[in-house]
Amino acid sequence: MFLISPLSLSVILNPSSSRRTGHYNVQRSRPGEKPPYQRCSSQESLDELALDDYWKELAIIQHTGDTEPQEEVQLKVADEGEQEEAWLTEAGLATLFDESAADGEDSMVLLSTLTRTQAAAVEKRVETLKQTLRKRNKSYSVPDVRDIFKPPASQDTKDDESASSGGSDNTKKETVSSEAEPCGGGAETETDINLEVSFSEQALLSYKDGSKVTQPVNEADDKLPDFKVVRDKTGMTKVGDLAAADMKKVRRLVLIEMTALFDTAGIDLKTHKPLKIKVKESGLFGVPLSTVLEQDQKRVPGSRVPLIMQRLISHIEEEGLHTEGLLRVPGASTRVKAVCQELEQKFYDGLFPWETLKQHDAASLLKLFIRELPHPLLTVEYFSAFVSVLKFPTKKQQLQALNLLVLLLPESSRDTLKALLEFLQRVIDHKEQNKMTLNNVAVVMAPNIFMFKGFRSKFSEQQEFAMATGMANIVRLLIRYQNLLWTIPKFVMNQVRKQNTENQKKMNRDRAVKKLLKKMAYDRDKNKEKRGGFIRVQAPQFSKVSMAVQLTEELQASDILARFLSQDSSVSVKREDLCLYEIGGNIKERCLDEETYMKALLELNPSAEWVIKSVQR
Repeated sequence: MFLISPLSLSVILNPSSSRRTGHYNVQRSRPGEKPPYQRCSSQESLDELALDDYWKELAIIQHTGDTEPQEEVQLKVADEGEQEEAWLTEAGLATLFDESAADGEDSMVLLSTLTRTQAAAVEKRVETLKQTLRKRNKSYSVPDVRDIFKPPASQDTKDDESASSGGSDNTKKETVSSEAEPCGGGAETETDINLEVSFSEQALLSYKDGSKVTQPVNEADDKLPDFKVVRDKTGMTKVGDLAAADMKKVRRLVLIEMTALFDTAGIDLKTHKPLKIKVKESGLFGVPLSTVLEQDQKRVPGSRVPLIMQRLISHIEEEGLHTEGLLRVPGASTRVKAVCQELEQKFYDGLFPWETLKQHDAASLLKLFIRELPHPLLTVEYFSAFVSVLKFPTKKQQLQALNLLVLLLPESSRDTLKALLEFLQRVIDHKEQNKMTLNNVAVVMAPNIFMFKGFRSKFSEQQEFAMATGMANIVRLLIRYQNLLWTIPKFVMNQVRKQNTENQKKMNRDRAVKKLLKKMAYDRDKNKEKRGGFIRVQAPQFSKVSMAVQLTEELQASDILARFLSQDSSVSVKREDLCLYEIGGNIKERCLDEETYMKALLELNPSAEWVIKSVQR
């Protein structure tokens, strides 16, 4: 049973659909006819005429059909109360409704770091769950929302108390920060992305100032804002820079922050879950992404992006990205189907004759691989959130929402999406030759990314029209701002550091006195070195495995790497594969941005160790 309303989804994607359907009936051709051809110029906006390629792509998809008939994914909206339970569990807060759940202490530490808007998002889910359970006469012990954010009964110091009252003190700090000048000097502009203050807190402040004015959706390519991140001396953190334990904390915090951002904007967010379906258990096309990667990793350990996708992209690029109409011009459908079957049989054996594969056929196969995934690349769980992004009133907030959603994606979806977006940008870089601008690529790729199996044939033509512009604009934002979307905001990193600090305090209290004294003695010796303006850097891969480095205001991570490399020419590892890591203290492990200022970071994490080693990504 298909339980998400196609009409409601079309309204999410394009709230102004009702006034445009008349125009649609004139412009839209029947599937069997050739649509009116209106080539969008290099800087046109996404209007009805520019979407001609979208309808052509849909017609191609319908004509090509599926590689093999298989069951379509069905989406189900969670029952009342079920959604709140699932959300609290995913956020690491299951103890708020189930006392037997694990990580009770971790939940309290997490709650102590939340901002005002984040705390409100948690309170809203807890209160909704309480009301639902009352209706069902269930006996779950759900705490009163007023009790959730009370500080712990026993605390060691006043500092502990202020750090643990995230629902109040943290809010004051966040509010002040949002009005202050960003790190690096100068007033923050409309195109500056502030990563130091919670996005939902920034949104709340902007709405209070009366700036909730919706910006036009369909700017031309050259009119999209040139957003930039306000750089911080402690360095940028990207996906892949952190240890798994810290990424788990990041994901929980990002889920809470994403929900708070949607709540603050008044956007109703319903998550969906896929009903179980029968899927192919092996092969290349129409196979779950996780299954493809399992197959790949048996042959190439550590594969993070499907090998067939990598190979198709490589082949397209080998033929040259200057080809006019690349991605837009389809391959011959009968030939594409035949090549698809041949790849299924010969790809893993290395017997497929790549020299015979035409470039447009390879591009068609790449799009086929994406749209034939049994579950969408953007995942069923967050699909409605992605399509709701355009409901935010400003481009900056849309970008912030996309940033959080990308961080929430499973690793396999996130890595595959990144590889796809990077390739699409390379195609756009050759737009003078191939005539494929950002708009052109977005409208061609949108139906392949969004119209996955579970959505096909679910919509009328008028609903499809309402969705077309929205889908294309979301893909446009993903491509245009991809360099920002894989960044972990600093305010999230600060919350992770607070959690680790609190957990470390608990561990210290539980340790034997002997071990504690030994560590204190070690720390005392180490801090003497630091007080003298030095840090000790370990480098096990170098002949000089340790070096004391003097700190200056301008010393960056790249300077330390350069210093070690200049003294040891025998290292076999490439420069780009080495990273200076921050380890311990209030972080598990973090690969440092090369522009990180070491003295500023040491002030943020005075107990850290510094190690140069190969990047593990």
